[in-house]
Amino acid sequence: MEATTTASPARMPWNKGKLTGQKPPLKLKEIWAIRIRLQLAARTRDLAMFNLAIDSKLRACDLTKLRVRDVCLGQRVASRAMVMQQKTQRPVQFEITEQTRDSLEAWIKLAKLVPADFLFPSRIHGSPHLSTRQYARLVHRWIGSIGLDDTAYGTHTMRRTKASLIYRRTKNLRAVQLLLGHTKLESTVRYLGIEVDDALEMAEQTEV
Repeated sequence: MEATTTASPARMPWNKGKLTGQKPPLKLKEIWAIRIRLQLAARTRDLAMFNLAIDSKLRACDLTKLRVRDVCLGQRVASRAMVMQQKTQRPVQFEITEQTRDSLEAWIKLAKLVPADFLFPSRIHGSPHLSTRQYARLVHRWIGSIGLDDTAYGTHTMRRTKASLIYRRTKNLRAVQLLLGHTKLESTVRYLGIEVDDALEMAEQTEV
């Protein structure tokens, strides 16, 4: 008898054609470029989401599940909030700056949301809140709107942006660890990718 073999179809690598690895943070000028475009386009929801993503430094799974009551005290958006992280089951606090509070209040009023509502409800029937995939698509759209290669960025860009700016200004790694909700300092070092950058910076400042 002749043995018959069937060739299995070649599997496509999940990352074919995609850039992988650590997603870079946004620069300050890029943050403002996106804000201005969202303001000019009257994208009230997107502006509120963008601002809160920068301020909160939350993972996509936590940001998309926020409810109005998580960020509001009565009828006003609070200056600080605390949420339980889905990944670590540990609470994390974050600040809500004035411009973020203004954009959130405008969105809550426009969408007629009440305290129990999800802050960013989904427009897809059957999904109570924006999914992480929908959020990721929005992030790529924001990045692309200012002429950057959106494939090089992702949702962790939003989480990493303000943390990176704070570290660059203060060099206070412990503070950044608390803001990101990391349990280990080593996780913060790896997440920010600062070891190599700091080493090169010290080398550049050292003359021999």
